Amino acid sequence: MAPVGGRNGENRVGPPALWRDPEIFHPTESWKWPRNRPSRAQLLVPSVGEDRAILLGFSMMAFSVLMLFLVGVTTVKPYLGSDWEEAGCVLLRTEILEEWVDCRGVSTVPCLRVTVNLTGSNQTALLHLDEDLVLRALECFYIPKCRMGRAELQKEVEEVKSSLDAQLVAPSSCFTDRSRHPRDAILNRKYTHSEAALALLWPGLLLGGGALLVVLVKLTQYLARLSAEACSGAAGGRLEGKQYRLLRGSGTPPPS
Repeated sequence: MAPVGGRNGENRVGPPALWRDPEIFHPTESWKWPRNRPSRAQLLVPSVGEDRAILLGFSMMAFSVLMLFLVGVTTVKPYLGSDWEEAGCVLLRTEILEEWVDCRGVSTVPCLRVTVNLTGSNQTALLHLDEDLVLRALECFYIPKCRMGRAELQKEVEEVKSSLDAQLVAPSSCFTDRSRHPRDAILNRKYTHSEAALALLWPGLLLGGGALLVVLVKLTQYLARLSAEACSGAAGGRLEGKQYRLLRGSGTPPPS
């Protein structure tokens, strides 16, 4: 068999096809990946899109935690801290106080005070529109919006008073909390079970969506790593098998 010239002038014995094949392991040279095939390290490097997706997921979770804190303070805590039960009320009298009350530090507004009789206990109480006025320790049933003229404020309160005067001595339903607010009653509940659940729904969905996004990206990276390891192992096995068959056909012992 004719010798084959090497790079440094040395003579190598073997079939020419053995040395011309770029994918065969050379006895004197280190084996390399083909140029058009990505290396194992390149397959395991996270892409920019994956990094941004993970960052988006963590941002969603952080924002949802902040929303849960705000919702818990403004909606869930008043609901859990109240025990309003339905009761019967009878309107006794309505009056507009001469002294106007402070409205969130912006201005002063007229105060409409309503007194009712609780049918269950035969006690008098101050009626309020909802829990907010009770928590603010005001005697008012209703106060108008702060940013209005004095004439408009007075007119609006008088209209509400006229509507209530038409229901004097007529029984109606209300809510009472005998343990925390024995001298107060409310006409409508603002913080209910459905309101608290609805307020927690959107932050909960945002938290779950952010966590799911991070888990999916991490799962994709893990599967890509397994795929890269499997492909590299299969490619190495095929290359060694091809090398062994060519060396065996040429009568040359395979390199150790």
